[in-house]
Amino acid sequence: MKKILVIDDEENIRELIKFNLETAGYKVELAADGQQGLDKLNNSIDLVVLDLMLPIIDGLSVCRTIRGNEDYQQLPIIMLTAKGGEVDRILGLEMGADDYLTKPFSPRELVARIKAVLRRFNAEEKNGMEKRFDQSVISIGELELDSNSHEVRIAGNLMDLTPKEFDLLRLLLLNTGRVLTRDMLLEKIWGYEYAGDTRTVDVHIRRLRTKVGKDYIKTVRGVGYKFAKLE
Repeated sequence: MKKILVIDDEENIRELIKFNLETAGYKVELAADGQQGLDKLNNSIDLVVLDLMLPIIDGLSVCRTIRGNEDYQQLPIIMLTAKGGEVDRILGLEMGADDYLTKPFSPRELVARIKAVLRRFNAEEKNGMEKRFDQSVISIGELELDSNSHEVRIAGNLMDLTPKEFDLLRLLLLNTGRVLTRDMLLEKIWGYEYAGDTRTVDVHIRRLRTKVGKDYIKTVRGVGYKFAKLE
């Protein structure tokens, strides 16, 4: 039975989520603020539902802390918040959230999204390390990506990438020279249709270029992106 950690400062929201998740067969742990949420985080937690507007420690800071901990870098996070603006959504995704749902929300939709995120995560686990890391080390030019250590180096220097940036770079590397559409990148990396919100891809590509260099990732106007074949 999967255990979900719900971090939200509104008691009625926490209880509503708990009721629906338990009805769907999940175990539920509750936290009323960001600090309490981090204190309750442990290896038995399978997914975090995280509010953005939290007392003591805000949701973005909680997400950043989780992603900065090696033990929880791959822990699925769904952000649940009253803020629905594009900037807030992109910030949440850049911090490493796997999905984003705004209040007021449908409990059934939240349960469906949790199932979808966990299904993707479980599928990766079942595929095994052999399949996930068929090509564990990829080297192109001065750039080297190691899937086993989850590290990227350029000319020997370690790059600081978020989990989503790492996954995006790896997908581009594995398809070097091939154009990948924005919709394809959304589906493969985020795994959920963001209603055509391809700006999420553009933002992550822009951030990747500032870190690994603009010459590696090429824009194919009106189509998408590709990792350049270096001479």
